[in-house]
Amino acid sequence: MKYIQNIFLVGYMLIVGLFFICGLGLIIMAGVETWGALDPRAEFKVRDRFELILECIGLLTIAVASLELGQTVLEEEVQRSVNISSPTRVRRFLSRFLIVVVVSLSIECLIGVFQFMHSKPEYLLHSASVGLAAAAILATWGLFIRNNVEAEKLEPHSMREVQAEDKEVAT
Repeated sequence: MKYIQNIFLVGYMLIVGLFFICGLGLIIMAGVETWGALDPRAEFKVRDRFELILECIGLLTIAVASLELGQTVLEEEVQRSVNISSPTRVRRFLSRFLIVVVVSLSIECLIGVFQFMHSKPEYLLHSASVGLAAAAILATWGLFIRNNVEAEKLEPHSMREVQAEDKEVAT
């Protein structure tokens, strides 16, 4: 059994490493794009520069999501190496993941609105759909948290265990 757990640990470490590499690659790409957008020698209109910078913001948003997901996997699956079985652990893991998703979708919605408002207003509905999806996820997540609090009251020891692990991981 220990051998199989080590295989999973190696798999999780590979995933964390790939999340980090992807995040770093996106940061580098955003830096190159930003330089291209701000380079005074480049002959771009202000609107074109604006759209390039919006694309950079999108790349950086996805980079943050990639790094945050890698960190979540590292902390929850490698450092803690516990099974997600208690309501407290489920809430915590889902919360970390959904925060990344909701913020990323919200930023993508704003980028889409800024891009399409003046140039292609027929695509504003697509951006609004992304915003509505983020709002629906946020509302559903709120309901889950509310209902999960009652389940946590049934297992107060789980909350103490998770808080003790937090102190251990932080040091």
